[in-house]
Order: sequence, then C-alpha cells, then structure tokens
Amino acid sequence: MSITTFAVAGATGRLGRHVVDVLAERGHQVVPMSRATGVDIITGEGLAEALTGVEAIIDVASWHASDQEAATEFFRTSARNLQEAGQKAGVAQIAVASIIGVDKATAGFVAAKKVHEELLLSGPLPVRILRAAQFHEFVGQLLDWQHGGDVAYVPALPTQLVACRTVAEELVDLALDPGAPVPGTPIPEIAGPRKETMAEAARLVGARRGIKVVGVDGSGMPDAKMAANGGFLPSPHAKLAGPTFQEWLDAQP
Repeated sequence: MSITTFAVAGATGRLGRHVVDVLAERGHQVVPMSRATGVDIITGEGLAEALTGVEAIIDVASWHASDQEAATEFFRTSARNLQEAGQKAGVAQIAVASIIGVDKATAGFVAAKKVHEELLLSGPLPVRILRAAQFHEFVGQLLDWQHGGDVAYVPALPTQLVACRTVAEELVDLALDPGAPVPGTPIPEIAGPRKETMAEAARLVGARRGIKVVGVDGSGMPDAKMAANGGFLPSPHAKLAGPTFQEWLDAQP
C-alpha cells in the first residue's frame, strides 16, 4: 500500500515545518495539525475532522518546556488522543520523532519522551519510531535562554548535532515504509556526521552574536553523568547525515 495522505501533529513546530515541506515536495497530501490550524491534540478539538481520509500520522508535536511532569502529561494525553482518533479514522500507522538515548533516561524531558514512546507503542495502531540527536536549531535557543548578556554558560556535553531538515527527510522515509519493523531490530536513529560538544557548537553561534561562550560541566542537568559519558550519542547502527553544524550555520541568513 502506498501512503499518500499524511496528518502532521505539531506541523508549525521547529521539526514539523520541515516535515510538512518534505511531504509537500514529494507530492503527498498534507493535513497540518496544530492549534494554529484549529486542531488541538490535547483537548481533541478538530482532531476527528482533521484525520478524515488520512492514511498515516507523523507525530512531531512537543512540549515547550523541560519540566518532566508537565511534559509527561502532554505526551500521555497526545499519545492517547492520536491513537484513539487515528483508529476511529482508519489511519494505517503513526510515525514519531523521539530522542537518542531515551531508553536510558531517568529524569527530565527525555524521560517524558520515554513514556511517550511506551504509550504510543501500547496503542492499537502500529507505530514507527525515529530517534534523533539534538538539533542544530537547538543551539541558538540555548543561547536565547541565557537572557541576554555577553557571556553564556553552556554544558560541554558530547553530542552529535543533526539538522531538522535531515531528521524530517528520514522520518518521512520511515513513515512511507509500509512494513512493520522486524522484531529484534533496533529502533532507527539519525544523527549528524561528527561528534562535538554543545559548548563548541554554541561558541560558533556566539561568535556571530558577539557572545562569549564558557563551557561548563553540566552537573545539575537531568542525567548529566550519563550525558557526559556519551549516553546521548548515536548507537553503532545509527544513520549519520550532514550537514555538519558549521556547514549548516554558514548557510543561515
């Protein structure tokens, strides 16, 4: 079966915008679902109508803050609503973006994503998961969170940053794959081409903004020790794809 009509949950978000673009470029019908388009996957408002005639859902909706409890509640509700409404609408499957290292997480936002994966997988519709490394786009946001000033303190934790567009392309590929995952095969992962630290990447952005970036050890962050030991780096089976962070940054206006 070739899937042609997709609903994208979180269509106006950082990753969702790219998913919508990739689907449209490849000639698929796209139903963008976000509060801006009148669809609320938490209250369920507009959801049944949006899913009418949809063959597959791509779920890239995310919670906007790092609070574990609030994020878990968001993902719990969205997973239930997408599964229930999707089943009623005759949707074939759900593809979802997750985070590399989520299976090892014990705290914070990543632990909430772990619950998200489990709840989606326990629903009636088949689910395909793509775990991604941290996005290139996240680095500038880290600096934004420091609220001005000309010095920013950023954890020197190892990462393998990947472009949102690259993740979107891989996620669409996965969503188009009609076969169920072979039992025992690892969950697919996507990461950038080179390992660096978050502080190194932030220095490149800081140089453009006139901000000095100081690398710190990251203690006090959820699962900081695990992160420091490479817990959020891609597995050997991960697909690595460019652009590098520097290439991506050079292409930004």
